[in-house]
Amino acid sequence: MTEISTTTAGSLPRTPSLIEANRARSFADDGFTLQSAPEFDELTGQAVSDVVARQREAGITQVGDGEFGKAMSNPVDYGAWWSYSFQRAAGLSLTEVNAFNEPPVRSEPGNVRLTSFLDRRDRQRFPAVYADAVEAGATATAFPTTTGPISYRGQEAVASDIAHLKATLREGEQGFLTAIAPGSASRVRNEYYATDEEHLFAWADALREEYRAITDAGLIVQLDDPSLAENFDQINPEPSIPDYQAFIRLRVEALNHAIAGLPKELVRLHLCWGSWHGPHTTDVALADILPVVLGANVGSISFEAGNVRHEHESGVWGDAAVPDDLVLVPGVVSHATNVVEHPELVAQRIERFASIVGTDRVVASTDCGLGGRIHPDLAWAKLATLGQGARIAAARA
Repeated sequence: MTEISTTTAGSLPRTPSLIEANRARSFADDGFTLQSAPEFDELTGQAVSDVVARQREAGITQVGDGEFGKAMSNPVDYGAWWSYSFQRAAGLSLTEVNAFNEPPVRSEPGNVRLTSFLDRRDRQRFPAVYADAVEAGATATAFPTTTGPISYRGQEAVASDIAHLKATLREGEQGFLTAIAPGSASRVRNEYYATDEEHLFAWADALREEYRAITDAGLIVQLDDPSLAENFDQINPEPSIPDYQAFIRLRVEALNHAIAGLPKELVRLHLCWGSWHGPHTTDVALADILPVVLGANVGSISFEAGNVRHEHESGVWGDAAVPDDLVLVPGVVSHATNVVEHPELVAQRIERFASIVGTDRVVASTDCGLGGRIHPDLAWAKLATLGQGARIAAARA
């Protein structure tokens, strides 16, 4: 019987005890690195074991650790998927600049550069909507800045992530861990390197150590890189598509530099337009970036396909020059709605991509991380319907 693999995009709901324990942790002298302790590590290990068991029950076959080892470093409130890297890199200092309130930096034709977060074009269209988000606490009081040479110092942390996940895996079961991609990591302010390109590749050299540790352990490393799509909304005035393609092509080159020599089948790229609950009316079209993204030397690509702003773009993959060995990991349940998808809809979404590359090259997933985006009960209901939909699609294959 045909089987269709399933996975998640990473983040899953944390338990109340894990959240409370994280809040009780103290900061190191640098102001943004959270101190660890044996008690917290033990709690994390048990939480990872529990979340893997729940994934299995839901029908998930490529399980992750829910990103439980990646603590949110408050007051730097940018999400664990990104802020964890601040704690694993040397060369950063915590500044008092609020990145949401910086004066916008204008881009020029042929010289595309990021503006401030506040200057998103989507935010400009819907100021009242985004003002509500700020009032709800989606701000930062401080922000890391590169003030010295970037190097990796997260050896113990990634080893702990690996150990916690591998301790829960059954024989023959494939697990994965997330890690930030160089293009997204390098979005911190740079006051040390002469150029943005030097800054970008410094991050690539540093993060390579984390990627290799994960793949050496036989786990899939998922490289989270929303910057490839999301950055388009942070550039003012809106860049031409050729200029933007050149901008992200450099980031794909840095990614390829960081993963050179790693087992391709163990490297997964996560592409998304940002998981925040916003209108997303200024997102770049998939067709405009996919030719560049397909230049990434990865074994699989995870992407949003259940999000109502991008579900219609499934046909783009059929028109693209998809490598014969590339596995597609479409999101078939979404973080962006509280409505739990019907298993039949999930099956239909899976079948769209199976018709393009075959069932053996499709791994059904979530659009983005579900942890923190929807109620935990809804997150688990969505994973259950994901598993059900994959079984329906497999039975019809």
